[in-house]
Amino acid sequence: MKPATAASALKVQAALGDAFQVVEFEGSTATAQQAADAIGCAVAEIAKSLIFRGETTRTPVLIVASGINRVDEKKLRDLIGEKIKRPDADFVRRVTGFVIGGTPPVGHATRMRVLLDADLRQYESIWAAGGTPNAVFNLTPADLESLTGGAFADLAKR
Repeated sequence: MKPATAASALKVQAALGDAFQVVEFEGSTATAQQAADAIGCAVAEIAKSLIFRGETTRTPVLIVASGINRVDEKKLRDLIGEKIKRPDADFVRRVTGFVIGGTPPVGHATRMRVLLDADLRQYESIWAAGGTPNAVFNLTPADLESLTGGAFADLAKR
């Protein structure tokens, strides 16, 4: 692990400010399991950023979910008021400015609604993607809420 040097990771570092440190690994942290293995934490402590798109409005929605959870699309639909779709990689890149596997919860090209998986609140410390498929940063659930302006909700498929 070393301080971030990639342009996308430095973009996230700038959005976060000095209170956080984006770090890079030699290996991939693109999946929640890879990130947990590299960091040495539980998969549940990985805060994965997922982009969805409203079916009618085509509006992007950012979901930050615990690494072990699948998002319940019916719960999400009820929360945002329309059916949702999983967009393609081009849409994700266009609205966030980042590639899938490195999408952070902050620093996006487009403002969007943010919902946070309530299960993340049970952890003292969580890890989120830092702009590249091998960059991450550490924060608390309260930090995540403050940085994203997101609202915690029950999003997990049970």
